Amino acid sequence: MTSVTAERHEAGARTPRGFSFLLRLLTSNWTFGRLTVLLPNGKVHQLDGSQPGVSAIFDIRDYRFARRVLASGDIGFAEGYMAGEWESPHLAALLESFANNYDHIRRLVDGHPAMKAVHWFSHRMNRNSRKGSRKNIHAHYDLGNAFYASWLDPSMTYSSARFTRAGMALEAAQREKYASLARLMDLQSGQSVLEIGCGWGGFAEFAAGEAGARVTAVTISQEQYDFARQRMFNAGLSDRVDIQLIDYRDVEGTFDRVASIEMFEAVGIEYWPAYFGKIHDVLKPGGKAGLQIITIDDDLFGGYNKRTDFIQKYIFPGGMLPSEKELKPVIDRAGLDWRVIERFGQDYAETLKLWDERFQTAWGDIRRMGGFDERFRRLWRFYLAYCEAGFRSARTDVIQLVLARD
Repeated sequence: MTSVTAERHEAGARTPRGFSFLLRLLTSNWTFGRLTVLLPNGKVHQLDGSQPGVSAIFDIRDYRFARRVLASGDIGFAEGYMAGEWESPHLAALLESFANNYDHIRRLVDGHPAMKAVHWFSHRMNRNSRKGSRKNIHAHYDLGNAFYASWLDPSMTYSSARFTRAGMALEAAQREKYASLARLMDLQSGQSVLEIGCGWGGFAEFAAGEAGARVTAVTISQEQYDFARQRMFNAGLSDRVDIQLIDYRDVEGTFDRVASIEMFEAVGIEYWPAYFGKIHDVLKPGGKAGLQIITIDDDLFGGYNKRTDFIQKYIFPGGMLPSEKELKPVIDRAGLDWRVIERFGQDYAETLKLWDERFQTAWGDIRRMGGFDERFRRLWRFYLAYCEAGFRSARTDVIQLVLARD
C-alpha cells in the first residue's frame, strides 16, 4: 500500500492531532481501491490499496468530524456528515469503499468503548413490545404520507424492487417484486392471505386485484392505515381487502398464505420466536408464507449484534437485521419448513440509488412541507447511501423466503 501526497494549493495550518492519528490509521490499513482525501488546509492525500476496488473522494471541510469518529465510530462519521463537516461527490461510492475496507479499519468503526456502551444501552431501551413497536414505527413511518409520496414511485412501495431486465422502470420493478413473491408462495385466486406489515397497501392491492386473493393486512402506523384504506376504496377492493390497525401478535384466525415484506427487520431479536410462532399459528396446515427480509452476512452478525449502528440510532430504533444462519434455527423451532430462498441484494442497491435521485429531485417540495431542515436532508441522504453501500459490498443482502406448515 502506498500513500502519495500532493498540494491543491498552499498548505494551511497544521492538522489537529486527532485527525493526524485517524489519517495515519487509514493510510497504514487501506487495502481495497483508491481513496482521495481532500483536507481543509489544501493538501490532498491519495491512498492506493494493494487490491482493486472502488475509487472515492473524501472531502473534509472541518477537522472536528475526527473527534466524532474516535468517540462514536460509524455513528460519529454519520454525524459529521449531518453537520456538514465532510462531503463527497459520490456519497454511496465513498461509503462502499469504507465498507470494503471494514475489516482493516474496524478500530475507527467501533469508536471509544464507553460511547459504544452508551449507544448499545440506548438501542436496547427501544424494545419492540406492543407499546415500544408503536413508538419505534411512528419515529420513521409517520413522517407523513406526503413526504414519502414525494420521492417513492407511484405504487408507494418502500422495499426492494426486482429488476428483471435492463432499463426497467422503478414502478415496474416494484410490481415484479410483488409478482415474484406471489409466484414463490404459490398464491392462488380465492385464497385467504394475511399480510404482516402492509405499508401503504401495495402488495395487498396486487394480491387482491391481480391474484384474486382475499387479504387481511395489518399495520401499526396510523398514517399507513389511513392511506391503505383509502387506496383499497379507490381501487374498488374494499370488499376483498381488510386493513387493520393492530399488532401482528394480536391477529386471530387462520389463512392459506402469509406475506410479509421487509417488516421482520423491525421485530427485534428477542421477538423473533413470537413472530415465526404467529406465522405458524395462523397458517392452515399445508399453508405457505412468503417473506422478504434484509439480511446481514453470516460472518458479520456476531459483531453487529454487540453494537449499535447508525441505522439503529437514527433511522429504525429497535431494528435488527438477521443473518440466514441465525434465522434457520428460529424457524425450525417454530415448526415451519424452509422451502425456497432467492437473493437479490444488487437489486436493492439499484433501488436505493433511484430513491436517492428521486429524493434529491423532490427536496425543494419536501422542504416546503415544513419540519424538514438541512440536517434532515443530509441524514436521509446518508441513510440511503449507507444502505446502498451495504448491498453493493455484499455485507447485506435481501431475500425472498418461502416457509411452509405441514
